[in-house]
Amino acid sequence: MKAKFLILFSVLLLIAPFAAYAEPTSPVDELDNISDEALQMVKLHRYEDASRLLKHFSEEFLSVTGNGTPFSMDELRIITVAHDEAIEAAASAEMEHNERMNRVTKFRLVIDAIASTHQPLWTEMEGPIMTVFNDMKQAAYEGDNDQFHSNLNSFLSLYNVIYPSLKIDITPDRIQKVDAKVSFIDQYRPQVLTEASSQDELEALEADLQNIFDDMTEDEADPSLWWVIISTGSIIILTLSYVGWRKYKGDHDKSKNVQKERKN
Repeated sequence: MKAKFLILFSVLLLIAPFAAYAEPTSPVDELDNISDEALQMVKLHRYEDASRLLKHFSEEFLSVTGNGTPFSMDELRIITVAHDEAIEAAASAEMEHNERMNRVTKFRLVIDAIASTHQPLWTEMEGPIMTVFNDMKQAAYEGDNDQFHSNLNSFLSLYNVIYPSLKIDITPDRIQKVDAKVSFIDQYRPQVLTEASSQDELEALEADLQNIFDDMTEDEADPSLWWVIISTGSIIILTLSYVGWRKYKGDHDKSKNVQKERKN
C-alpha cells in the first residue's frame, strides 16, 4: 500500500509542474498569434484577410502599450518599421507574392523574437541562409561571376528578413560586426571575386553567422524546467528503488520463513 501511494505521489509531482506551465495567454502571446495568422493568410494569397489581421494587430498593440509598455524603445522602433512594411505588402496590388512573403515573414519573426523566451523562429532560417552563403562562397573561389552575384543577392534577401530579429536577440556590437562584413562584401563585389584578401571576409562572415546560429540553437531549456525533470526523475528512481527493496525484503523474509519451517 505504501509503495502504491509513493508511485501515485510521484506521478502527481511529475504532472503538477507541467500543469503550472499552462498559463493564460499573455498580451504579447496574443500579438504573436495575430502575426502568425497574418503570415498564413499571405501564404494563401488572401491579402485582404492579412491586411485586416495586421490592422487588428495595430489595435491590440496600442492597447498593450497603453497599459504600460512591455517593450523597450528599440523594440518599439523595430516592431513599428516591420509592421509598416507588412501592412504595405498586404495592401499593395503591384508587389510580387515573394516580396509580400518576405516582408510579412520579417514582421512575424520580429514578434516571435520578442515573445519567445527560448529558441526563436528566425533560427529556422539557418539552413537556407548557410546553404546559399556556401554557394556564394564557392562561386567566389571559382571566379563564377554570374553565380556569385545571384547567390549574393539571394543571401542579402534572406539576411534582410532576419536582420530586425537579430537586432532584438543579439548584442548591438556583435550585430554591427556582422553587418559591417555583409556591407563590405556587397559593396566590394569585384574584389571579393578576384582578391584572396577580400575573400577572407567571406570566411570571417561565415564563422560569425554560424556562431550566432549555434549560440541561439543550443539547448536553452528553462532552468526551472530542468529542475522539474531532475527532481521528478529522482523521485521516480527512489520510488522504484523502494519498491524493489520492499520486494527483495519480502522475498528474503519469505525465504527465511521457509527455511525455518524446514528446520522445524
